[in-house]
Amino acid sequence: MTTYPHMLAPLDLGFTTLKNRVLMGSMHVGLEEAKDGFARMAAFYAERARGGVGLIVTGGIAPNESARPMPGGAAMTTQEEADKHKVVTQAVHDAGSKICMQILHFGRYAYHPELVAPSALKAPISPFRPHALSTEEVKQTVEDYANAAVLAQSAGYDGVEIMGSEGYLINEFIAAQTNQREDEYGGSYENRIRFPLEIVRRTRERVGANFIIIFRLSMLDLVEGGSTHEEVVQLAQALEQAGVTILNTGIGWHEA
Repeated sequence: MTTYPHMLAPLDLGFTTLKNRVLMGSMHVGLEEAKDGFARMAAFYAERARGGVGLIVTGGIAPNESARPMPGGAAMTTQEEADKHKVVTQAVHDAGSKICMQILHFGRYAYHPELVAPSALKAPISPFRPHALSTEEVKQTVEDYANAAVLAQSAGYDGVEIMGSEGYLINEFIAAQTNQREDEYGGSYENRIRFPLEIVRRTRERVGANFIIIFRLSMLDLVEGGSTHEEVVQLAQALEQAGVTILNTGIGWHEA
């Protein structure tokens, strides 16, 4: 493989090593809420692990109630919920790979009336208008992300991916188009990226140094009022300083 000579080489992350640089990206598999879903997820991801992928990222799991994609959507808020994931992580580890759980807050894309966002601006792809988070609610949401990561760690995950692209909640804070706040989380670009940086810092504090934190960064929003290339680079550098292990990238909001 001359075009990508390092793809199948191990990747040393300092505290752990991936057997190669092949990542199976996050996607919902339709089993997160299904009957016997976790056993079926374990079989699904273990098969991919046996195929040789170095790191798997699960479909998005909500860090609190308002973050769910729809009523009853999968969440990581209690130890009981975390324990259900152990069969998945064990199966992947037995098959020789590592696995991270994606933490995803749907923000204004959620399909339920309790959805939230940085500002009360309705998304063109949801029938509901979101509640604008108060400053106190933003700070609690930061804690919810960190708590979800701790629970994922207890379930045997090797790390988490914090979903910050595709127009979901974190991306909505970053972009001027969807962030009309007048507190410390709105206005300047430095203020608009405060939310993701606080999430990463608090998560790193809670999980410790030896746990993978991936941040899914929007490289190109494809919507009016999205981040510039210079802003994306600025955020990437700040995320690295805040404690991110790996930067993953996405392109385009779902409404684009």
